Amino acid sequence: MRKSCFIVLLLLLTGWADAAEIAGARPNIIFILTDDLGYGDAGCTGNPIVKTPNIDRIYAEGVRFSDFRVSPTCSPTRCAIMTGRHEFHSGVTHTINERERMSLSATTIAQVLQSAGYKTGIFGKWHLGDEPAYQPGRRGFDEVFIHGGGGIGQGYPGTCGDAPGNAYFNPVILHNGTFEKTRGFCTDVFFKQALQWIEQVKGKQPFFCYLATNAAHAPLSCPPQYEVPYKGRVVPLVSTFYGMIANIDENVGTLLDQLKQWGIDDNTLIIFMNDNGGFDLACKIWNAGMKGSKNTAHNGGTRAMSLWRWPAALKPATCDALTAHIDLFPTFAELAGAKIPPDLAAKLEGFSVAPLLKDPAAPWHDERILLTHVGRWANGAPPDKYGQCSLRYQRYLLYRLSDQSSWELYDLKADPGEEHNLVSSNRELLTKLNAAYDVWWTKTLPLLENEQAYKTAPRMNPFKAMYWRQYKGPGPNNVPPPAGFDFKVPS
Repeated sequence: MRKSCFIVLLLLLTGWADAAEIAGARPNIIFILTDDLGYGDAGCTGNPIVKTPNIDRIYAEGVRFSDFRVSPTCSPTRCAIMTGRHEFHSGVTHTINERERMSLSATTIAQVLQSAGYKTGIFGKWHLGDEPAYQPGRRGFDEVFIHGGGGIGQGYPGTCGDAPGNAYFNPVILHNGTFEKTRGFCTDVFFKQALQWIEQVKGKQPFFCYLATNAAHAPLSCPPQYEVPYKGRVVPLVSTFYGMIANIDENVGTLLDQLKQWGIDDNTLIIFMNDNGGFDLACKIWNAGMKGSKNTAHNGGTRAMSLWRWPAALKPATCDALTAHIDLFPTFAELAGAKIPPDLAAKLEGFSVAPLLKDPAAPWHDERILLTHVGRWANGAPPDKYGQCSLRYQRYLLYRLSDQSSWELYDLKADPGEEHNLVSSNRELLTKLNAAYDVWWTKTLPLLENEQAYKTAPRMNPFKAMYWRQYKGPGPNNVPPPAGFDFKVPS
């Protein structure tokens, strides 16, 4: 008995020592976050059609988390990543209507890394507020190269939207406060700009590059050559979707090759992730056996690829621990050796996965409960407690819709497609998780600070107003401002 305990203790201490080796190692960090890919939209996760050799390479050469969770839609996941907290706790309950704005009181991981001596850059999609105070340049990023709103060309009443007339090809991009007309397909543009920035900062100090592609978000579009291999094999929209993924993959390959040429590959941590469940039509073709897609709290709406490659420090392995987007903040901070003030640390809801990166079987937080809520209730409506929500605990998913009178319980290890409701045979677990949800909802309600913001939203989208003021009339997209537009910059 004593010998067994000694062995267990030795293994625990060894795991902690390994984790300590990478804590404060200060690698360069490149975080690639794709838009609307699902867990099953890569060859390495079993997709039988789309070809992703470079994403597959990251999978094969690093640590891959098999049970990694995100939020069901764009802004919520991005907010949770930036803050290390559930998105509702920073006011984000939607992707539009001013409810996509991340609380100005929130501290971002970019700010923490910046304070630790990292250069920080964002390239692509922000989607956490388009008004100046909410922009990434004021939230910890030294270099900002972004489109507006939730997608290139999108526009909604109020604050959420992109430059007028924008498109996936030759988009106008806001670069450190100035709009620039670019040339090429948007994903190529973002990767090219990110590489140019990395070349400027590499070797001087560690960097954090947040590369958030607009692809493969609708409206679907890509250079024709990427779609050709899939035409006739799947419905047209999915062939374009797969073409957008193939283009992302090619850019990932270019990035990997360039890091090698620069001699910084070994000490650069690359994380490849998707932001929510996949595009519904594509999920019907392949969804890794899961139920649900984007906009749902099902297994398929919240499971994500989470692939971590760091040649100098990590050995290829699969980790089955229940992990999530809220874990990125404390992980990045630990790897960077960044000091998190006690008041901020007390607010974090995630855990550093550094021990799992070194030893996928390391002791983990087995009692953790991850909560998902789709949000998106109507403007002016009271927050809907059960407006499609779920809880993850160990191997179980507890799921509910607002028009259901009770919860459903599924064992995802045995039943990833959520076909066999176990709620009647596991009342004790139901009671435990239901009580946890009640406590969480009570804590959450006072933090929903954006629910009435639509009432005082500006009449014109800030991106459009900035665009027209810069060009004093029609800009590169040749879209004129509305009659009577005031070109004076507001004080």
